[in-house]
Amino acid sequence: MSGPEPGPGTSETFMAREVAEVPDVAGPLCAGWTEAERVASVLKARSFPFAVICGRGSSGHAGVYLRYLIETRCGLAVSASAPSVVTGYGRSPRMDGALFITISQSGRSPDLVAATRAARQGGALTLAIVNDAASPAAVAADLVLPIEAGPERAVAATKTVVNSLVASAALIAAWSGDGALTRGLAALPLRLAAAYDLDWSAWATDLADAPAAFVTGRGYGLGPVREIALKLCETLRLPALGYSAAELRHGPRAAIQPRMPVLALRQNDQVAEGIDALVLELRRANLRVHACGGPDGTLPWLAPDHAACDPIAMLVPAYRAIEREARRRGFDPDAPAGLSKVTETL
Repeated sequence: MSGPEPGPGTSETFMAREVAEVPDVAGPLCAGWTEAERVASVLKARSFPFAVICGRGSSGHAGVYLRYLIETRCGLAVSASAPSVVTGYGRSPRMDGALFITISQSGRSPDLVAATRAARQGGALTLAIVNDAASPAAVAADLVLPIEAGPERAVAATKTVVNSLVASAALIAAWSGDGALTRGLAALPLRLAAAYDLDWSAWATDLADAPAAFVTGRGYGLGPVREIALKLCETLRLPALGYSAAELRHGPRAAIQPRMPVLALRQNDQVAEGIDALVLELRRANLRVHACGGPDGTLPWLAPDHAACDPIAMLVPAYRAIEREARRRGFDPDAPAGLSKVTETL
C-alpha cells in the first residue's frame, strides 16, 4: 500500500494497513506454493510417531489450527510443547523420530529457540514456520517454511497470523495430498478480499460497555477463536476468553453475564451442530451473541466454502472491527500498553 506513514497526525494505523494487506500477502501461498511442496516432500519421506508444536501467543493459536489439520488430515497425534521444561526446568524430553514444529513471527523469542534446539538434539526433525527466514529459530531448525508476509510494524500481529495459518494449510494439503483443501486454498485470496469488506461493527458496539467478552467455536475455528480473544485483550485492554464451544459448557458458561458479548465462529463441518446448539442456548438465556456463519448467523458473512479455510477469513473482519474500536476508545492499536513487537521469554 502507498500513502503517508501511519502514526501521530494520520487517521490510519499500521494495524489497519496490515489487515488491508492480508489478501495480497496470502495470495502467493494459496496456489502452487513451492515452499510448501519442498517441505512436504521431506515429510512424505519420513514416518513420525507423533508431532509437537511450539508457539506462544498468536503463533500458539496458529499452532492450535495446525494441530487440527495434522490430526484430521495426516492421522498423526499432536502435542503442545512447554518451552519452560527446557528453559526453566533444564530438561529435554525424548523426541526420537518425532516432528517438532516451531511457529513464530519473529523467530527471536529465546524460549522457542531453546526448545527447537533441544528437540533437534533429542532426535526430532525440526521445522520452523517463521516470517524471518534468517531468525535464530529458523537457524536452529532442520527445515524452514517462510510465511513471506513482509515487514509488520504493529505490535498486534495480523497479516503474519493469517499467513501462518495459510502456510500451515498449504503444507498439510501438500503433505496429505488433500485435493479439496488445495482447492479451498486456491479460492481463499478472493474470499479474504471479500471478508475485508464485511462490517462487524454490531459486535464492536456491544464491546463498548462490556466488562469482559467471550469468543467461541470448535475444530478448525478454535485457533482463530483464541486469536481474536487475544486481540481483544492486547488491543482493547478488554478481558476476553476464547473457548471451545464444548469447553464453554463445562463450566465457563456460568461466568457469562448479560453485558458480556459472545462471538461465535461457525464453519460448515461436522462440529457445526454443536456450535449452533450453544448459540441457541445462549440466546434463550437472553445473552448477547454475535454469530458468524450458519443459519443462525447475525454478522455479515460469505457463502460457506472449505471448512478449514473459512475460519482464516473470519479473522479479517474481526481484526478490522477491533482496530476501529481501539481508535474509538483513544487507544493506539499499534502500540498496546506494556507490549513490544518481539516478546522475549524464557
